[in-house]
Amino acid sequence: MEPILKLEHIQKYYGNEGNITKAINDISFSVEAGEFLGIMGASGSGKTTLLNCISAIDTVSAGHIYLEGRDITEIRPKFLARFRRENLGFVFQDFNLLDTLTISENIALALAINKTPAREVEPRIADIAGKLNISDILDKYPYQVSGGQKQRCACARAMINNPRLLLADEPTGALDSHSSQMLLSTIRSINEQLGATILMVTHDAFTASYASRILFLQDGEILTELRRGSDSRGAFFDKILNVLTVMGGGQSHVC
Repeated sequence: MEPILKLEHIQKYYGNEGNITKAINDISFSVEAGEFLGIMGASGSGKTTLLNCISAIDTVSAGHIYLEGRDITEIRPKFLARFRRENLGFVFQDFNLLDTLTISENIALALAINKTPAREVEPRIADIAGKLNISDILDKYPYQVSGGQKQRCACARAMINNPRLLLADEPTGALDSHSSQMLLSTIRSINEQLGATILMVTHDAFTASYASRILFLQDGEILTELRRGSDSRGAFFDKILNVLTVMGGGQSHVC
């Protein structure tokens, strides 16, 4: 079965001749359809740069990235925005909701950008809101709901167009522990029940323990990977901590 996402020998440089920083150094891996992959690493390890390359926000210095067989490193710049709209969903640490729009209108914005027929908008919002347990706050504004509810709204907006790949960048970074746990359960539900393919960047072992596989980055390279397999989430969490200890972290938060 062809992987939904495939990276081949990706490299990303910053700077100019004589002062070059290699943010990503010859990274290759693939993601299967329906997989929940976590990317872990300390600050400066290259994980956010890698996410930006996958989302085609940053061009790569060398290598190729394929999404469902299409080489996104060769898409012409003027077509990238459309490509992202039609294929990718994004969940950010700071929600990126518009305070002047209701929760429903924030979700609908993604449909409007994709020019979804008006008759389909309300049914699709109702459907995704029901699945993410935010039906009762659709008429409220972001400032009237909790951080966890805001992030579930962000998840709904990211999933409303059925993207081929959902990219989550530190999705629990702005949440308290209770809201984080609720959101992670929601993301895992999106993966398991809706079949969404998820790639999540995090520095937190608890957050990473919800993934089915983790790639550990250090100095722009994949140091090792860890698969959950049949382990409980608690056992997987302990294995993650062991890897972080070897890497020099030794704590549940590696910054």
